[in-house]
Amino acid sequence: MKNTGTLKVEVRGEREILLTRVFDAPKELVWKAMTQPELVKRWFGPRGHQLVECEIDLRPGGKWRYLILMPNGHTMGMRGEYLEIEPCDRMVHTESFDEYAEFGVGVITSGFAEEHGKTTFTGLQVAPSREVRDAIVASGMEHGAAETYDRLAELLETL
Repeated sequence: MKNTGTLKVEVRGEREILLTRVFDAPKELVWKAMTQPELVKRWFGPRGHQLVECEIDLRPGGKWRYLILMPNGHTMGMRGEYLEIEPCDRMVHTESFDEYAEFGVGVITSGFAEEHGKTTFTGLQVAPSREVRDAIVASGMEHGAAETYDRLAELLETL
């Protein structure tokens, strides 16, 4: 896995990580691909990983859950709750990992801005502490996220 430059990652403040990626698709299509389970299953995770469980209850107070099967046969579970939903423009949700309870719960704000048929996606992750933020960055998250969003871009080309 490697970030080939399509994903910009910026560490900000005490607890923030900002991801920015431009997709060659209108924001309605990017939103759909990021919020409909049957589409999310087709792109979420780095190459070689498979999203085997994808539950999305897209409303404030609704829950989401992903279970990823990794190439080594292990699974990684993620979950959270939607706090705010502005269809095709913005969503705010919590995120935690089953295997990393010590990381606590982060909050992610996703934004979608379209210009000339291209969508700039921003994902601002606020970690519970600076130490957790730094551990996330050190984990290689940038490269896995970049490859995941590359897979999303490939899917968007087919929709």
